[in-house]
Amino acid sequence: MTSTPAARSDDAPAPFTADDYRARMDRAAASAADAGLAGVLVAPGPDLVYLTGYRPTAITERLTVLVLAPGRDPVLVVPTLEAPDAEKAPGASALTLRDWTDGQDPYAATAPLLDAGGRFGVSDNAWALHLLGLQQALPSTSYVSLTEALPMLRAVKDAHELARIAAAGAAADRAYEEILKVRFAGRRETEVAADLARLLLESGHSQVDFTVVGSGPNGADPHHEAGERVIERGDMVVLDFGGLKHGYGSDTTRTVHVGEPTDEERRVHDVVREAQQAGFEAVKPGIACQDVDRAAREVITDAGYGEYFIHRTGHGIGVTTHEPPYMIEGEERPVVPGMCFSVEPGIYLPGRFGVRIEDIVTMTGDGTGRRLNATPHEMAIVE
Repeated sequence: MTSTPAARSDDAPAPFTADDYRARMDRAAASAADAGLAGVLVAPGPDLVYLTGYRPTAITERLTVLVLAPGRDPVLVVPTLEAPDAEKAPGASALTLRDWTDGQDPYAATAPLLDAGGRFGVSDNAWALHLLGLQQALPSTSYVSLTEALPMLRAVKDAHELARIAAAGAAADRAYEEILKVRFAGRRETEVAADLARLLLESGHSQVDFTVVGSGPNGADPHHEAGERVIERGDMVVLDFGGLKHGYGSDTTRTVHVGEPTDEERRVHDVVREAQQAGFEAVKPGIACQDVDRAAREVITDAGYGEYFIHRTGHGIGVTTHEPPYMIEGEERPVVPGMCFSVEPGIYLPGRFGVRIEDIVTMTGDGTGRRLNATPHEMAIVE
């Protein structure tokens, strides 16, 4: 495998090469064979970007699909009018383009590339229209989602992917440091959320995926969408935000307080902070993903708040801000070097307040955990 040169700087990482994309496609085809699949069908979306670098300017009803099969060269089927853009993709030289024109049957054009009786993994965001068209053209084929068949397809990052995720995390940290300087009291949640979005973009993010600002009782909703509530003195405020920088994700959460907190609010925040630390410390060679969840959850349960921790402890991150692996009970896959995932326990007291603390964590080659967020976990007091 040819490796990408090291990133030149945080603002100008070296681009992935055709060899990088070729290696990814080869691994995907080999993983499909290991899973007993005849191949993989990849529609426009995160998997296609990861495997080829191709991101269509518009996703329409016209069929675009990457076909990967063990022992065969990769083929990207595209509409003729989009072929010029596909040819410019950084991974284009590592595959064969096959185009089809309006008026032709795209499924008939694709069918010869598939084993007529095979079982294929299909990217989760593939349109039902296209899957049904392929089934009609090849009635003996069957399909399974990539999340089910190849959940670890993008889970293990190489050094250059890790550098991008680390840069995205550092940029999100800068946004947090700056948001602490703005006024909270007397302003709507939407106004603070707009500040966060602006700061993420100013830090180099190309895309803002979410800016959760949950003040007071709204903080008890883990995915609260910033609304028109006016933040008041005495409010706990959950700040959860992230997006993409250089094509890779950031996601971090800190919980701040407007003015001095009560003893109970400090106690709850301390429990979550201890749980987050326990989840991080659980990241060791051979540990199952579910054990990260168990370690964090045990701290919260022992403190008497177990029923108020209502979500998994973490999720993977990469070319999207949420992807496998998941740190959740029942996920027995081991954590291995190169995985990147969040550790984000929380306590949510309905009608009162919530607390969540989140870092992105990776396991390093020497088997130790490394945080990719570096802002303090202690409760920040804002005005």
